[in-house]
Amino acid sequence: MPLLIVRQDITKMTCDAIVNAANNSLLGGGGVDGMIHRAAGPGLLAECRTLRGCETGSAKLTGAYDLPCRYVIHTVGPVWRGGQHGERELLASCYRASLALAAERGCETVAFPLISAGVFGYPKDEAVRVATESIAAFLADHDMTVYLTLWRTPRLIDAALYDDVRRRIDECAPRPAALRGAKCRAALPETCDVAPAAEQELAERLRVLDESFSQMLLRKIDERGMTDAACYKKANIDRKLFSKIRGDVHYRPSKPTALAFAVALELSLDETRELLMKAGYALSHSSRFDVIVEYFIRRGEYDIYHINETLFSFDQTLLGSLG
Repeated sequence: MPLLIVRQDITKMTCDAIVNAANNSLLGGGGVDGMIHRAAGPGLLAECRTLRGCETGSAKLTGAYDLPCRYVIHTVGPVWRGGQHGERELLASCYRASLALAAERGCETVAFPLISAGVFGYPKDEAVRVATESIAAFLADHDMTVYLTLWRTPRLIDAALYDDVRRRIDECAPRPAALRGAKCRAALPETCDVAPAAEQELAERLRVLDESFSQMLLRKIDERGMTDAACYKKANIDRKLFSKIRGDVHYRPSKPTALAFAVALELSLDETRELLMKAGYALSHSSRFDVIVEYFIRRGEYDIYHINETLFSFDQTLLGSLG
C-alpha cells in the first residue's frame, strides 16, 4: 500500500487512525495537538488524563470521540537541539511505535502530521526524510495506506535542491513565440527538414505497438530480477492496482503510475520514454511534473519518496498516487 503526501487538515481525515504530535503530558497544547483536542471534544482530554503521560519516542492510543476516525495515536517527538542528541532516532521511533499500535488494532489507513516540525523546531526537510524513510520501511512488510498530512507546509525539500529544480524548470520553459516577418520565414526551412525524422519516429512507434504497457512492465520486472511485490511497493503502488495491471494486458495506467514504475525499475531516460509510450504518454518540457521527474532520472536518483517531496513542494501530482 502507498504512502501519500496530502495537503489536508488532519482533523478532517476519514481514516482508521490519526496520529497526534503530542507533548509528554498528553493533555493538549498548541499546533496540531491543540487542533486535535479541540476537534475531538472533552472526552479525548478525559481519557488522556488516565494515560499518565508518554515518553519521547513512544506512542499511546485513545478513542477518537468527535473526530471522523476510530482512534487517535498520541506520540511525543523530540525537541530539536541541533541534531546531536539522538533526535533522529527518537523521531523515527515515533513513527515506528505509532504504526505498530495501528497494526495491532487492525488499522488499514493512518494519517500522520509532520512530527516535531512545528514548535519543537525540527527542520522540515530533515523531518520529512525521517518520516518517509520510517514509514516506507514499515510498508515494506505491511499492507496499509499511510497519509502524511501537511496542511500549511509550503515545501519539503532544502533550499539548494528547490533552487536547482527551479532553474531546470525555467530552462525548460517554452520560449516566447518567434517574431513575425523575416525571422519567422527564415525558420521555415529548418522546420521542413524535421519532417523525415518525425516520419521515422512514427514508424518506430508503430513497430513496437505489439508490446503493451503491462507486457513491457512485467518483462522489465523479470529482467531486473525483482519480485512483483518488491516492484509495486518500491513504486508506491497499491497491490490491488498492480493486480489489475498484471491481469489486463491492455490496461492503461495514469501517467504518474507509469512513471512510478519507471522509477521503481530504475529505468534510463530512454527506457522511461519507451515505457510511457506503451501507455500513450510522452515526457514534455512544457510540464513541470515531467521536468521534475526527468531531473531525478537524469541524475540517477530513484528514491520515489524524495521525488514526491519535490513534486509536492512544486504543487504537482505525486508518483504512485493514481490508478
